[in-house]
Amino acid sequence: MLLFEAVWIGTEHRATAWWTRLTHELATRPVDDVWVLTGAAVVAALGLWLIVLALTPGLRPQLPLRVPTDGHGRMRAVLDRKGAALILRDAALRVPGVSAARVRVRRRRVTVRADVRFRDTADVKDELTDAVRREERDRLALARTPRLAVRIHRSPT
Repeated sequence: MLLFEAVWIGTEHRATAWWTRLTHELATRPVDDVWVLTGAAVVAALGLWLIVLALTPGLRPQLPLRVPTDGHGRMRAVLDRKGAALILRDAALRVPGVSAARVRVRRRRVTVRADVRFRDTADVKDELTDAVRREERDRLALARTPRLAVRIHRSPT
């Protein structure tokens, strides 16, 4: 609210009543006043809490999985992104013609980069896309199917 009010006043609009009262109170009260010190302590605690929340990792490295809907309570299952990337990399390496593969799993996108030594790159790309999609559907069972980006690079033989 304070930021909104500051922008509102900065764009040459008239200040609201609570803003003028707040600025008047802050201008007239001494710095060692109990209310000023209490407000400063609350704002400092709130700022520290926001910094702690910003630095904690949370659930970003985890991908939610589909769970059976049998109605027996609430269940939550997750998979680590690195584990999902390893499973998809192994599936990519099982495609004939792929000599090396790198997989990056994000929340909404999976990027597969593969090196091809032999075979046509278009055929390998089609088979690689099918293999990764099949692996996502059968073994990973992600709650949200991410977009898939497949890039093929011809390796020198």
